[in-house]
Amino acid sequence: MLAYIIRRLLLIVPTLLGIMIINFIVIQAAPGGPVEQLISQITGEGAAATERVTRAGTGEIVQPGGGRTVSEGAPSKYRGAQGLDPEFIAEIERMYGFDKPAHERFFQMLRNYVAFDFGESFFRDQRVVDLVIDKMPVSISLGLWTTLIVYVISIPLGIMKAVRDGSRFDIWTSGVVIVGNAVPSFLFAVLLIVLFAGGSYLNLFPLRWLVSENWWELSWPARIGDYFWHMTLPIFAMVIGGFATLTMLTKNSFLEQIGQQYVVTARAKGLNERRVLYGHVFRNAMLIVIAGFPSAFVSILFTGALLIEVIFSLDGLGLLGFEAALNRDYPVMFASLYFFSLLGLIMNLVGDITYTLVDPRITFEALDR
Repeated sequence: MLAYIIRRLLLIVPTLLGIMIINFIVIQAAPGGPVEQLISQITGEGAAATERVTRAGTGEIVQPGGGRTVSEGAPSKYRGAQGLDPEFIAEIERMYGFDKPAHERFFQMLRNYVAFDFGESFFRDQRVVDLVIDKMPVSISLGLWTTLIVYVISIPLGIMKAVRDGSRFDIWTSGVVIVGNAVPSFLFAVLLIVLFAGGSYLNLFPLRWLVSENWWELSWPARIGDYFWHMTLPIFAMVIGGFATLTMLTKNSFLEQIGQQYVVTARAKGLNERRVLYGHVFRNAMLIVIAGFPSAFVSILFTGALLIEVIFSLDGLGLLGFEAALNRDYPVMFASLYFFSLLGLIMNLVGDITYTLVDPRITFEALDR
């Protein structure tokens, strides 16, 4: 088992390297990089421009205008750069590191990432690590509580649907599950706002932020209550749209195992239904559910909450990554991709190890030889 874990950890290195190479090539090939983004801001302000560019490493200020222009027909590899001094464009390239070839930028990025140096945001004037740490509590709160509640609801519900397959309970709950799966989470979020957050009816829950502004002044019990008060509607919106798939997966997995020969044998030995269900069927049926846990957790944690964060004004990692993609904030984009990919690979390994905890009959000893 230990040899298998070590081998999987070593395999993370080339896998992560391949992911970063592909992402780097795709992002570099996309139009509208950070240089063009800044040029568009400068040229969009015209003669009244107040945008100022700080020279990297010197602190000297360069301001557009002031005679630093060339003729309108001057060629440039950047869209919208006609009329700007080539030296000024070159200064922007140096500021963003685009004065170096792409392969040099990539290897420099890898060297920095090995030392956990993710650089500074192009447009937020903050270190990427500080940005991620600042946004992490929101995403962890949404992902952790949503995943926990979804599993707590879906697994028992799926088991009951399997045991009562074809009954009125199964048909009624299937209708609820289908509706929950068909309606996006953000529509449930809008409905909850209209009903409970001062939209048109009740005003029971807050609409912004993870905690109240005076959170630090509250006692610990009041802090906990305030936190859950703010998180109730976002989590509820995500749970409604997230439990359907896992419920049906649990039900189908149990139905498949209930029809196996070992279940018939266990019943023939006189074991009661509860002992058969939870002593024999549960371990085998839960394997496929556990297999989907890492991807479900990562999906909910970093991608599923994007629109929920926007709707409820929760400034988390999903919103940070989305804004970075729009602004071509490469340090934030690459750091987010690196972090998400690394976490996904580790969670897949955790899922494999969890297999052995659920069913001791599963072993990796054959792979260790």
